[in-house]
Amino acid sequence: MTDELLDAVRRRLARSGAAPTPAGVAVALRAQGRLLGDAEVLGAAAELRGELVGTGVLEPLLADPDVTDVLVSAPDRVWVDRGGGLQLTGVTFSDAAAVRRLAQRLAAVAGRRLDDARPWVDARLPDGTRMHAVLPPVSVGSPCLSLRVVRPRAFSLTELVDAGTVPPGGDRILRALVEARVSYVISGGTGAGKTTLLASLLGAVGADERIVLAEDSAELRPDHPHVVRLESRSANQEGAGRVTLRDLVRQALRMRPDRLVVGEVRGAEATEWLGAMNTGHEGGCGTVHANAAEHVPARLEALGTAAGLDRAALHSQLAAALSVVVHLARDRAGRRRVAEVHVLERDAAGLVFTVPALSWGIDGFVPERGWERLRSLIGGAL
Repeated sequence: MTDELLDAVRRRLARSGAAPTPAGVAVALRAQGRLLGDAEVLGAAAELRGELVGTGVLEPLLADPDVTDVLVSAPDRVWVDRGGGLQLTGVTFSDAAAVRRLAQRLAAVAGRRLDDARPWVDARLPDGTRMHAVLPPVSVGSPCLSLRVVRPRAFSLTELVDAGTVPPGGDRILRALVEARVSYVISGGTGAGKTTLLASLLGAVGADERIVLAEDSAELRPDHPHVVRLESRSANQEGAGRVTLRDLVRQALRMRPDRLVVGEVRGAEATEWLGAMNTGHEGGCGTVHANAAEHVPARLEALGTAAGLDRAALHSQLAAALSVVVHLARDRAGRRRVAEVHVLERDAAGLVFTVPALSWGIDGFVPERGWERLRSLIGGAL
């Protein structure tokens, strides 16, 4: 079907307000003097529906169960990540204006504004997909669109072993970490699989425990019978109604959580999160961006300092609140792996530092000098 015919059908549907159903498309096609077979009508309906109410030419990519990210950097540069690094696809847009229209429509679906006055947006679509878009001139040459797919089902730890994310036998140690109610944080870079691993670990929490999640964007979907999910909210166009992650952590403390989880610790909520784990909320967890496990104390120190907590107080809170760092990384082939597990110790000056306890091995985790400390933390659950 030609672009001209599709445009004509699109305009007719827009004027009539009819939905792009097969019947509606057939009527619009007949109005153009064209007789098409059933297969052609169904194909046209699917194409129009994808553009008008779906994700257009990106729909087949997002429907692929292996795709975690779809990135549009130009009309003819659409990339996907299937767990092995970024791959250029054959999908293209007609021009930069088509990318802009899709980005603006997705932003509108999420209840957000995207135009020349507000040229970027970070939002969650109704199906849970995380979207980020930037318009020119902020993005040079073409609008840029990033979509992070949230799958409806969490992986089990056994499945992560089969996928190579966790080394053989590593699931037993990670499960023991959860069962022993050890407080931990998962670190790693963007796209390293932090959220995926966290959801899997939460699935190992006892069925009689209540999990309260606080997230900027509701991405965690653990396989657990008792989960309460809280999501932050941006201010409206009048600047009112904002709910921060820090607000959510404070409210979560009043909701009788057995496990308090912060999806991503990246701001002032770090102080409330650490404080909560110092007040009887054992087994709390979250994720944090860091290049290596040993960088996590410095990262949390920076967040706590920005929130008004001095260095000494922050390290005291950290030493009492957090015990383990699980670090994820991607190898040269782009595969996500649990690269190392560290335990936290405190030096003579009272500052917290990490000690390697386990490192990745092809046949299983390799014990490091902090292994005895880690085993003492989880020994009863092994």
